[in-house]
Amino acid sequence: MIAYVLISLLDRDEREILDKLLSYKKVLEAHILFGEWDIIAKIEAKTPEEAGTFVMEKIRSLPNVKITSTLIVAR
Repeated sequence: MIAYVLISLLDRDEREILDKLLSYKKVLEAHILFGEWDIIAKIEAKTPEEAGTFVMEKIRSLPNVKITSTLIVAR
């Protein structure tokens, strides 16, 4: 399954977080955004639970990450 993770940062250090995200095998793509969210990451997981665990343990634990929102692709 595919999910998109919107990431908001405390400070504007997008490049460091982007590089870290791209080092994870589950992250297929990641991009810096303009607007309310700072980064979007496209991830692949076997189940919604696996995606949730990855977001909680890997993405939300990164320094400077304020909040995330995960959007699971339906089709």
